[in-house]
Amino acid sequence: MIDSHLHLWDPAVHEYPWLADEPELNRAFLPSDLDLGGHTIDGFVIVEAGCRQGQAELAWLEQLASTWPGLRGIVAQVPLEQGSAAAPMLIEAAARPLTVGVRRNVQDERPGFMLAEPMLAGVRMLSAHGLPFDACVREHQLKELTALVDRCPEVTFVLDHLGKPAIAQRRRQPWFDDLAALARRPNVVAKLSGLTTEADHDRWRPVDIAPYLSHALEQFGPDRCMFGSDWPVATLATTYARWVELVLDVIAGLPAADRAAILGGTASRVYRLRRNDEEAIA
Repeated sequence: MIDSHLHLWDPAVHEYPWLADEPELNRAFLPSDLDLGGHTIDGFVIVEAGCRQGQAELAWLEQLASTWPGLRGIVAQVPLEQGSAAAPMLIEAAARPLTVGVRRNVQDERPGFMLAEPMLAGVRMLSAHGLPFDACVREHQLKELTALVDRCPEVTFVLDHLGKPAIAQRRRQPWFDDLAALARRPNVVAKLSGLTTEADHDRWRPVDIAPYLSHALEQFGPDRCMFGSDWPVATLATTYARWVELVLDVIAGLPAADRAAILGGTASRVYRLRRNDEEAIA
């Protein structure tokens, strides 16, 4: 298994402005804090965590990797909305051996942000480096993301958390249709991650979330879906083990090859993860 979406941070080392509004998360979360609940994960892709010092965060994560072989790749933060001005930062990030993708979190940006010319130019630069773009959006932004994908066909897009559907409100539309439209673009893959924090944190049940996972699997197919935990943000609503078990239950009826793709193959292919000869992290 590969966990395609995990965060690490330490507010004593770097600034994460958003943590001021999340007291339960406003502390260090390091590999030693990770409780897998008995599951075995062979590697983790660490995704940038809204650090004010993006390049310094990348260097810090690389230092952690030197003592934690489970860290297989890093999705780095680059301010792509700066267009060509972001090129030096992108070149520096791409040159680091553990960089496997780029994210500029856009979930709280104004309408039209993703389609502004500098942002389009920034996203298009990724293709020259062979790096995918992790897209963290909310459900009302899926149409705009689809337009961005159409304008950047040479770039691979990774949809974080399935576009954050309104599970707590038990609302499926327009998310169902918008996700299906996005899935028709062959250069998009999706992470089965981050859904418990979109549900009722304290009272969600697997039956509340399973339809959203199933819809994503139907639209994208196993070869374009990857497992992710969104730890430690997900700890606001679930344990690591409970999320793993929910995903395993949803995909239990699929052929072995499809399950293997979801649980590790898709992430390894899309992020071009190196083989890790170290023992799995148990």
